[in-house]
Amino acid sequence: MNISKATGEQKLQLCRTYFRAGFALLPFLWAVNFFWFFKEAFTRTSYPEQKKIKQYVIFSGLGTLLWSIVLAIWIIIFQTQRSEWGATADYMSFIIPLGKP
Repeated sequence: MNISKATGEQKLQLCRTYFRAGFALLPFLWAVNFFWFFKEAFTRTSYPEQKKIKQYVIFSGLGTLLWSIVLAIWIIIFQTQRSEWGATADYMSFIIPLGKP
């Protein structure tokens, strides 16, 4: 979809939809929303809906950053502590690596 041909109201509606969908544990949509509407929110000439789009873009960026940090922390903890968690970690793993028992 080419958002440059959409009206301001259509852009706002699409941006709002992507932002709200991100709350359904789909942070990838927040990243898409942030990168897709960044120029629209911060570099284009001003129009009435731009202020609201800017809010959604900022919050989408913050949500993406927060989810990325949480995911990175979880990956680090799980990878370093998996062998100590025993059977519980084995149930959470798709592939059980060979090595430390």
